[in-house]
Amino acid sequence: MSSTPNPQPETGAAPTADQPRRTRKIGIVVSNKMEKTVVVEVSRTVKHERYGRYQLKSARFLADDRVLKAQPGDTVQIEETRPLSARKRWRVTAIVTKGRQAVADTADVPGSAKKVAPKTVPDKKLAGKPAKRAK
Repeated sequence: MSSTPNPQPETGAAPTADQPRRTRKIGIVVSNKMEKTVVVEVSRTVKHERYGRYQLKSARFLADDRVLKAQPGDTVQIEETRPLSARKRWRVTAIVTKGRQAVADTADVPGSAKKVAPKTVPDKKLAGKPAKRAK
């Protein structure tokens, strides 16, 4: 065995004194209606203490998106950072997968020009009564 130290740190190595520990989470972008900010919903499963059934719990985080590339439906990775505003303490570090692109205008889609008449719902008060005659 050689006593040469490994120059590269391990993947799960503890952060040094100059690098603070930063939590990372993966979630889905719910909204991007604010400037340079996205809302990311992170879901997790938790086992119920008494009944043992698994529950789905979710939390929403405001994350900084300076590049303005995250769209609703995208799966993104967020990283904890210093407070950027009253509620914003996360930053988008990567887009893991792109969500499905929504069609902006349905007139461009072939076959969407077909108009469907609205369904009429019978009035409950008039159900079973004969129609009035015109005098």
